[in-house]
Amino acid sequence: MQIAIAVVEHQGKYLIGQRLPGVPLAGLWEFPGGKVQLGETPENAAVRECREETGLEVTIVGRYPDVEHQYEHGHVSLAFFACQLVDVSRQPAPPFQWVAAAHLGEYSFPAANRALVDSLKSL
Repeated sequence: MQIAIAVVEHQGKYLIGQRLPGVPLAGLWEFPGGKVQLGETPENAAVRECREETGLEVTIVGRYPDVEHQYEHGHVSLAFFACQLVDVSRQPAPPFQWVAAAHLGEYSFPAANRALVDSLKSL
């Protein structure tokens, strides 16, 4: 399954949200993102998923290394995109919130995100 992730940074903070009960990896924290639809580029999927999940418009400014990971519920291919806000005055919809890079280690992320989180919290 191909997943596109928007890693949104603003003033040294990153946008993360807690996965809801009843879904795979429930209770863990994540960056906005989701499945790439048929005929959609991963870049467009990351922007769309961020808008749908958080209400925020973003632009892609870079890319992090892709990750392949096997979970109990299936295999995922993750494409991580560095993103910036289009309108810095808007606030994210719950459950998403801004967390300082230095505090990312205090949140439990899915295993496939750990290398990226480790690199971000040291910036």
